[in-house]
Amino acid sequence: MALRHALQLVGAVGRRGCCSQPPLPPVLLQALRSVAGEPNVSVVEAVRQQHGHDESMHRCAPPDAVVWPQNVEQLQEMVALCHQHRVPMVPFGTGTGLEGGVNAVQGGVCFNLSHMAAISELSVEDFSVAVEPGVTRKALNAHLRGSGLWFPVDPGADASLCGMAATGASGTNAVRYGTMRPNVLNLRVVLPDGSLLHTAGPGRSARKSAAGYDLTSLFVGSEGTLGFLTQATLRLHPLPEAVVCAACTFPSVRDAVGCTVQVLQAAVPVARIELLDEVMAGACSRYSQLELPEVAMLFLELHGSQRSLAEQQQQAEELVQLHGGSVLSWAQAPEEREQLWAARHSAWFAALALRPGCQGYSTDVCVPISRLPDVVLDTQRDLRDSGLTGPMVGHVGDGNFHCILVFHADDPDEAQRVHDFTERLGRRALAAGGTCTGEHGVGLGKRALLREERGAAGLAAMRRIKDALDPLHLMNPGKVL
Repeated sequence: MALRHALQLVGAVGRRGCCSQPPLPPVLLQALRSVAGEPNVSVVEAVRQQHGHDESMHRCAPPDAVVWPQNVEQLQEMVALCHQHRVPMVPFGTGTGLEGGVNAVQGGVCFNLSHMAAISELSVEDFSVAVEPGVTRKALNAHLRGSGLWFPVDPGADASLCGMAATGASGTNAVRYGTMRPNVLNLRVVLPDGSLLHTAGPGRSARKSAAGYDLTSLFVGSEGTLGFLTQATLRLHPLPEAVVCAACTFPSVRDAVGCTVQVLQAAVPVARIELLDEVMAGACSRYSQLELPEVAMLFLELHGSQRSLAEQQQQAEELVQLHGGSVLSWAQAPEEREQLWAARHSAWFAALALRPGCQGYSTDVCVPISRLPDVVLDTQRDLRDSGLTGPMVGHVGDGNFHCILVFHADDPDEAQRVHDFTERLGRRALAAGGTCTGEHGVGLGKRALLREERGAAGLAAMRRIKDALDPLHLMNPGKVL
């Protein structure tokens, strides 16, 4: 679906949920209240509006009611009730998604899962833990403090870990530790009829299995369209003995990206390697009050022992200088490292500050590493030719990058140019053998690109899976397919 058309559709459908009397059957509302309790069911318009959007550019599409299940048994009962009444269901975690995944485009009931926040089954010896949807990545790592372990997948926002599994999230550490997909060992799922599924079997947390279909991977990245993820068993990692990071400047984006490719080819085990183009470097410098030059930059971070880091630092320095980069000044103190990465994680707000009063949209494509330099340079040219404000930032160690487009949503000409640019960018990534989304998901706006990426046979197979698990199409309708 075209971006602009998607916005118009969502705006029109979303108004359905704004009427004073919710269209849900009164008997269903009463039944939901009897299960969760009166305080945990709301039809207040302000609450519904709050749950009708995420951080994306898509217009608010509020549900008809919001419920807060307190445990998995309550959730099963309420899901079964919605299934019985043929009412759409939308899961809600922290609302930090970027593709309209929580927008209730067909109304229905939004399930806010934040009250289900148990952390259990921590096994330091097995490097695993189980978390419910109300547990965010920061909360988990605070809980793990003192254990010698951590969960490294870091999308920037303090997202719900089950939400991160639902969208197949990744982030700055993915180049070393992987995305959510290899770090999820098991999922407890409430299916659309209220029945319960453990994707790897109840209580199982083996690192690998050859037993049957990989149901866990099926639900990772399903964006709430197949069931509610009510518990995720996660793979943990040892905390590194030592960590150092540095920011280095380059004459051009091509030099910075070329350096990234060579660092990876030389097998330097970087934990993070992030690109900021000239515009983004300047925006982050001003927003975070750092003294960064307005030139192409890489932020690098290395993890390991003190001895291994010395060798890695030397390798990285040689490769940076080979590509015209600046001399590296390594930061080891936690407060220095946190300051640098806080600036990177604030890139969204730094970009919005370039044009106060405007709206933002973060693109998200991923290409093979060998194609990254050409795709990034072509994208920069396209931005200039389109006259758009779109600072570039990316997890380039994975071939994944974003343009944060800042524009006047009420300006039809500019909105059209944003739409045209995002479609060209998506197709540019597909032509390079990449994907239209490396981590944000498909949501509302990338369904047409998904069809081009996976082809007719791929989409048909996905639809058959959807029909088998959710034959009434009640789970997060209007998303992905």
